[in-house]
Amino acid sequence: MAPALHAGLLALAFAATAALFDAEPMWVPAVALAVLVAGSIAWVTRAARGVYVARTLDSRRVVEGEPVGIVIEVATRRLALPATTIVEPLLAEAVRLAAGWRLGHVRIEARFARRGRHVLAPARVRISDPLGLATREVCPPLAEVEDEILVLPRLEPIAGVAGGSPAARITRRGPLGAEVELDGIRPLRDGTSAARIYWPSIARGGEPQERRLTAGTDSQPLVVLDPRAPADEEQLDAAVRAAASLAHALARAGGCSLLLPGDRRATDLGETLAGWAHVHARLALLGSATGPPLGLAAHRRGPVVFVSARVRARLPQPLGAGPGATRVLVVPGTLASRQAAFSVAGCSGYVLSTARTRAVAAAQLAGRSA
Repeated sequence: MAPALHAGLLALAFAATAALFDAEPMWVPAVALAVLVAGSIAWVTRAARGVYVARTLDSRRVVEGEPVGIVIEVATRRLALPATTIVEPLLAEAVRLAAGWRLGHVRIEARFARRGRHVLAPARVRISDPLGLATREVCPPLAEVEDEILVLPRLEPIAGVAGGSPAARITRRGPLGAEVELDGIRPLRDGTSAARIYWPSIARGGEPQERRLTAGTDSQPLVVLDPRAPADEEQLDAAVRAAASLAHALARAGGCSLLLPGDRRATDLGETLAGWAHVHARLALLGSATGPPLGLAAHRRGPVVFVSARVRARLPQPLGAGPGATRVLVVPGTLASRQAAFSVAGCSGYVLSTARTRAVAAAQLAGRSA
């Protein structure tokens, strides 16, 4: 209201001059300014009382870097809107609406670069008269003041660096990981071995089918995420993206398990990705305060992929004495002393020797020494 106040003081000055010096022509600008100021304040105040502003989000969940549509609607139930400006915290500058309308809206697309829960400050409407003498700001009702968007970590492809396909290296299983449980029948795929063909379907003259076998839960790959002690937030986010990308890819390749801080047991993910939405949301909110229960992964028979938020050259002690299963270390950046088997989300993966391989190597070395 500062411009209105200044105009009002100017009107008083004209009126005082007219009264003191008996200058009747000075009454004209004094009265005109007074009427103009009073009219502007009355128009803006009355218009602001009937204004409604609302913000609608296309989705409350969005992946890092992907756009989310936001619509801000402004309406008035009384007078036509004077000069109106939408002030949206997500926009670099305010958006002006045409004056004289009873309804207006603007649609924007916002992107969020980092995962987590983002609380959006309320959108506001700034109403003013055409001369800018009177101005009022209108906020949404208290129930609609804050909007929240959950930004999920993005999934990135696994790129092989050495040793062929990274997925093959991670999921490679020995006899302990052999598929032994019948999980149903599905249409025959190209390249299926004869041992898995479901011959009764062919004998009946029906569509060729194959037996779908699955390994026991203890034998499927396990992804373990340790978010503790990152050098900075970028390393933590990189580790979370790597764990999410690996878990998603391994689940689609045949199933895997994911172990996060606070878990009492690993979460199983199948080819249908049932439960992935819940896991994805947990990864979006994950902090660096606590680590996973490594004791649950110490004796896994299947491959264990340990994703660390800090750079380290070796696995934690509980994971180094498994029953001969493959161990994979994933860290942000690269290790100068090792050759990476794959990379994902700015992290590098290193396939380490299994406990059984180390024992054989030690025995051979002892025999040569003797």
